[in-house]
Amino acid sequence: MGIVHFLNVNEGDCIWIEHPSEHNTIIDISNGEEVTNIFESVSLSGNHNQKNYPVNPIKYFKDRNVSTIFRFILTHPDMDHMDGIKELFDTFEILNFWDTENTKVMDDNSDWGRYNKEDWNFYQKIRTSSSSPKVLHLYAGQKGKYYNQTEDGKSGADGLYLLAPTTDLVEEANKSEDYNDCSYVILYRTGNNKKIIFAGDSAEKTWDYILDNYKEDVRDIDILIAPHHGRKTGGNDKYLDVLKPKLTLFGNSKSEYLDYSSWNNRGLDHITNNQANCIIINTTGKNGMDVYVTYEVFAKKCNPCTFYDESYAGWYIMTI
Repeated sequence: MGIVHFLNVNEGDCIWIEHPSEHNTIIDISNGEEVTNIFESVSLSGNHNQKNYPVNPIKYFKDRNVSTIFRFILTHPDMDHMDGIKELFDTFEILNFWDTENTKVMDDNSDWGRYNKEDWNFYQKIRTSSSSPKVLHLYAGQKGKYYNQTEDGKSGADGLYLLAPTTDLVEEANKSEDYNDCSYVILYRTGNNKKIIFAGDSAEKTWDYILDNYKEDVRDIDILIAPHHGRKTGGNDKYLDVLKPKLTLFGNSKSEYLDYSSWNNRGLDHITNNQANCIIINTTGKNGMDVYVTYEVFAKKCNPCTFYDESYAGWYIMTI
């Protein structure tokens, strides 16, 4: 079965797809440093404050017996998408690395904030390595073995279809030094014809391109991982009217930056990491896609009949 884990990793991204092929795909990493944080007690109001209780994705993978990662996809070269990349590569065997051909530069004078300069230096080293992992620069519409073709060339495999970027979008991002519009956007087609979009930090130019070229592919999807964590800077003015996601997952960001109104005005359901902590989706449930969360209080608020499932280490809240 295909299982998607949308991890609560502070203000960053990390997604794990367990494919039926037994391949593991990791999209981005954040909060991957071995740091222990202590926070105040959890609020039981509408703001559940789960941003203050992020998981370390490396520990999360270890606890679930991951040893090999078939592909690691870095959507774009922002530090909140590679926070802990060195530790990830040091801990697990990683066979394939998807990277954009960006020319972003950071130096000793850059503002590193809470991030580790060693992660950036490691990224620069690994992306030019001729040894393992295999570095792939893939663009919209490309097809290949294992990500969307089987060994005999038939469609399917791990169900990952690239909607962006294009070489033009990457080139333009390199010139403008705004790297959100060179972000990978990936359509995941499950074996039971469900559609999930992993949108990275894609912005207006990317979605203009997608709607011009893949409008029917992205129409009426099941789940959207909101672009740019759900911020107002993600997407464009029209994409939600086409996608009409049954459920959207937001990452963590300050509430004033999140684009709640675009979803609320359209009557579109959404859940944030700040509410639910981690969100796990079994894409092949009996009646649809089963959604679990790792924060019990929020689960009971969503569904008074919730139950805990040990196989997902989460509480069931809905089927879509």
